[in-house]
Amino acid sequence: MYNTRILTAEDFGTFENLYEDFRKKAGTEYNFELEPLDYDGFLDAIDKDLIKCIVLYEENTPVAFLVYTTAISEAIELNIIHSATREDFSVRARELLTKFLDVTKPLRREKIVCYPMLGEQKSLISVIAKLGFKFVGIEVLRFRFDSNASREIFNRARVVQLPEDYEVVSWHDRYFEDAIEVINESFKESSDALFDPRFTTEEGTRDIITKVVKDVYAEFMPNSSSVLLYKGKPVGFAFMNLTGGTIVNIPLVGIKEEHQGKGLSTIMLKHSMDYVINAVEKYDTPIIEINTTTETNNLQALRLYKNLGFLEDYSYPQSYMPIEN
Repeated sequence: MYNTRILTAEDFGTFENLYEDFRKKAGTEYNFELEPLDYDGFLDAIDKDLIKCIVLYEENTPVAFLVYTTAISEAIELNIIHSATREDFSVRARELLTKFLDVTKPLRREKIVCYPMLGEQKSLISVIAKLGFKFVGIEVLRFRFDSNASREIFNRARVVQLPEDYEVVSWHDRYFEDAIEVINESFKESSDALFDPRFTTEEGTRDIITKVVKDVYAEFMPNSSSVLLYKGKPVGFAFMNLTGGTIVNIPLVGIKEEHQGKGLSTIMLKHSMDYVINAVEKYDTPIIEINTTTETNNLQALRLYKNLGFLEDYSYPQSYMPIEN
């Protein structure tokens, strides 16, 4: 009934309608923050081997597809599974995933697979659980500038006075090596390291921070990225990036263990947010929100963000498949 194959140039013409169907539904059904690549951009990424696409055919008609990449991190990143209809979505996804696991088998001896199951993809949990995937719950929180509730909470936020010997400043490149140490210490035992093993080593953490500050993931915001100093030495970081000119994202917040429990993470984040709010209010910057993610069971982080006016939007399963022995 079905057959699967890697998308190649000979199939580009017949695949376009299915891809455009995904593009129309990316925001509404899959919670994509930004519009996906247009078809020419998608094909260009295929040609440059930045992404790979597996297509499911029914009687020579493409009806579903899966996209993944190995170009961004040390993991095999599964980006999307899309079906033209909800009917038989699970069956079609299983066919695509079986092919995906087959073609990536050599890579999976060295790399984990990670798959953020956004939107309708949550319905595939039982399918991929049977294939050996594990799960971490992720919560998306937003501070929207058109939300009076967020503004009021932020204005009333209880922030402790900065203790003696501490200072919060904006990012400078001279703090790069310290950031590697702090972020590695903060994340190497976290659930993030389960689906991004770069966090487990200083070398991997260096790659992550390099891509944050060198605009690989999004446009880095050095003035809004805060550094906590203790007696002049960096002990905490809160990074901020700008996506699409309108959405600020907080990709990393970390603080050394001996400085935790003093309300200093809140001070760092408020310092960062003050820069963004000032840009919006004084310079009419077209930023509409600040967003971030954290584990659904990380109550401390959830309280931190909620105290500053972030509101929970939605949650999704972050799935991953450990390295194959």
